[in-house]
Amino acid sequence: MATPRLLPAPPSHPHRPRGTVRRPAVLAAAPLAAAALVLGAAAPAAADAPSGVADLRRDLDALLADPSLEGASSGVVVRSLDNGDELYSSGAGRKLTPASNAKLLTSAAALEVLGPDHRFGTEVSADSAPSGGRVEGDLYITGGGDPTLTAEAFDELAADVAAAGVRSVGGDLVADATLFDDERYHPDWDPEDAPYYYAAEISALTAASNDDYDTGTVTVRAEPGAAQGDGVEVALEPMGANLEVVNEAGTGPAGGTPDLSVTRAPGTNEFTVRGTLPAGGGAVEELRTVHDPAAHAAHVFAAALEEQGVRVEGAVESGETPDGTAELARRDSAPLADLLVPFMKLSNNGHAEMLVKAMGAEEAGSGTWKAGLAEVDAAVERIGVNTSRVVQTDGSGLAHSNKLPAGTIADLLQAVQDEPWAAVWTASLPVAGDPDRMVGGTLSNRMRDTPAAGNVQAKTGTLTGASSLSGYVTGADGERLVFAVVNNDYPGGAPRGVQDRIAIRLAEFSRHAVVGTGRATHSPRPSEAPGATGTGLECSWAGTC
Repeated sequence: MATPRLLPAPPSHPHRPRGTVRRPAVLAAAPLAAAALVLGAAAPAAADAPSGVADLRRDLDALLADPSLEGASSGVVVRSLDNGDELYSSGAGRKLTPASNAKLLTSAAALEVLGPDHRFGTEVSADSAPSGGRVEGDLYITGGGDPTLTAEAFDELAADVAAAGVRSVGGDLVADATLFDDERYHPDWDPEDAPYYYAAEISALTAASNDDYDTGTVTVRAEPGAAQGDGVEVALEPMGANLEVVNEAGTGPAGGTPDLSVTRAPGTNEFTVRGTLPAGGGAVEELRTVHDPAAHAAHVFAAALEEQGVRVEGAVESGETPDGTAELARRDSAPLADLLVPFMKLSNNGHAEMLVKAMGAEEAGSGTWKAGLAEVDAAVERIGVNTSRVVQTDGSGLAHSNKLPAGTIADLLQAVQDEPWAAVWTASLPVAGDPDRMVGGTLSNRMRDTPAAGNVQAKTGTLTGASSLSGYVTGADGERLVFAVVNNDYPGGAPRGVQDRIAIRLAEFSRHAVVGTGRATHSPRPSEAPGATGTGLECSWAGTC
C-alpha cells in the first residue's frame, strides 16, 4: 500500500495541494463550422440532420446550461474523424485558458521536432583521463534535459565512473546545466506556488525524487514516534549536502489526524517541518521542490560517488564543461515515445517545460522558453493547425496567460492523425476509468462504469477558474469522434462532472438512434455523475493519481 500523502493547501490555487504547412482537409460541413465560430453560438441543427445528431446537440446544450457553469465562458467542439463533419460547436473561437490542455500542443510539437526516438543524455567527463586511479582537475556532470534522473540513475553513473578507474578527483565536481538558460521559474507563474512539486524550477540537470519522475523535487517523509510527546523522524529523498531540515514536529495522541506542514524558505533549501502525527501511526510523505535543481542533482551525484569509493577533494560548483574533456560515463534516457507516458498520463508540468527548452536548444541553439515556444508554434503549424489564435506562454499550461480556443484543440486532435507518430501520441493520453495509473492517469477515477470507461482517451486540465477535457471517443456505432471542452470563470469548483457527462453522451452517440435522448436532463446532475470526484481536486494537483 502506498504511503499516505499529505495534501498541502497553497494559497493561490484551491484545486491543488499536486517548412511546408500541411492543412487538414476542409470539413464537409464548412458552412456549419463557419457559423459556429460566432462566439457563444452553438452549431445550428441542419434541417436534414439525422435525428441522432439533433438529439446530441440538444443534450449538449442542456449540459452546458447546468448551474455549475452559470456565468462561465466555455468552448465546446465535437467532430467526426470518420465523416469529417462538425457535430457540435459552441464558443469554438473563444480564446480561453486551457490549463493542462496546453500539453497537447507541447507534446505533439516535441514528437514533430525531436522525434519519438529522441533520447536525453547525461555525461560525466573530466579535465584529464584518470591516471593511477586519480583525475587531476575537475569532474563535470553535464545535463542534457533528462527528466528521469532518479537517485538510482545517479548511482549507476557513479558506478560507471568508478568502473572507469577513478578513485579520486583533485578538483571540483562541476554541475553543467547550460543547455538551458538560467531562468528557472517562469515569470507568469505565481511565486507562492514555488515550493510545490507542480511548479518546480526547470533545469537541464535535475534530480527526480520518484519513479513518476517528478523533477526538481524531494520527497519529505515523516514518521511519528511510538508515544505522545515523542519526536517525529524526518528524512528527505534524495538527500544532498545542500539540503537542511528544521524539524519542529512532534508525536500527538494515538488515533488522531495527521496535522503536518512542510515549508521551504524562498531562495533556500531549508525545509521546516511543523505539526503533529498520531502516535503509532504510519509515515506520511509529501513532495517539495528544491532551489537550484542542478546544484541539488550534483550533490546527489557527489554522495553517489562517495558511496562508490570515488573521493572528490574539491567542492560542488556550477559551471560549463570545457571542450576536450575525457568522457568517463554517459546515461541516455528512454526514448521520447516512452517518456510521453508518465508526462501525459500524470500531467507532469516539469516535463512539459523541459521539452520546450529542449526544442529551443535543439533547433535554435537556445534553451529558453522564448526559443522553445517559437519551435512549438512552428511545429504545430507544420502539423497542419492554424495557431493565429493561440497564445502559449509556457509548455505545461500552469500560467493563466496561455490562451487556446477549443476549435484549435479539435484541429490538432484531427491533424495529428496523419502523422507517423499518431499512435504514440494518442496512447499517451489518459484513458477514462482505467485503474492502472499508467493507463488511466488523471482519468483513472472518472467515468467508471459508464460507456465512456475504457473508451475516452483525453487530456485533462485544471487551474483556478479554468478546466478542460479534450480527446477522442468512439460512439455507439463505432464512429470515431474528437472533442474539446474548455471551461473558464465558472462560479464554483471545476465542472468535471459536466465534462464527464459530455464525454459519456458522446460514447452513446449514434447518428440514427436516439440512444442518449433525455439523458442530459433526466440523468443525475453532473456533480453526481459516475466516477466524478467529490473532493474538487484534480488528482495531478493532489498527488493522488
